[in-house]
Amino acid sequence: MARYTAAVCRLCRRSGEKLMLKGSRCIAKCTLDKRPKPPGQQSSRRYRLSERGLHLREKQKARYSYGLLERQFRRLFAAAERQSGITGENLLVLLERRLDNVVYRLGFADSRAQARQLVRHGHILLNGHLTDIPSCMINEGDTISWKPTSTKSEYYKQLLKGIKSKQLLNWLSLDRQNLVGQVLSLPTPEDVEAKFNTKSIVEYYSR
Repeated sequence: MARYTAAVCRLCRRSGEKLMLKGSRCIAKCTLDKRPKPPGQQSSRRYRLSERGLHLREKQKARYSYGLLERQFRRLFAAAERQSGITGENLLVLLERRLDNVVYRLGFADSRAQARQLVRHGHILLNGHLTDIPSCMINEGDTISWKPTSTKSEYYKQLLKGIKSKQLLNWLSLDRQNLVGQVLSLPTPEDVEAKFNTKSIVEYYSR
């Protein structure tokens, strides 16, 4: 499986803002605070981003935030276009419906990258069945739980202690004693605090 293997802090520096790609570590120890400039050699010349460049930046921020490669993101955008309604909002909902994102939203992981690893390593059950595909789309009424053997791990025990302080979005519910989450309804654009402009993404792909 293709994936981004370089330093993720470079992605935040390139975007010019914190994308919380390392979870709580981005709050306590962030490279962007020390080195706010984009990575690479710096030029003394001032330059202004074109409209196309601004659209590209928003698209890249969305990709970086959800940990997708360009081909995956483009495929998801094409699916959003085929649906009825506003394409940008459809895209945001599809991004939120990914299994790795739901695992992250439930508080089982500090970042989406960590949530993706939990899914890929076979620790997560979807409706009682082992699912190791992070891009799997969840539906209303689905339950997300832990594989029985994974509940004996040290990570699970530590998670059980700290899960009480984590906040949930209103389209999810969680049994905090057994760490079983449920999708109460499909997410809406209003439920998500996106760090990117979906309208700019649509305009980027419309050219």
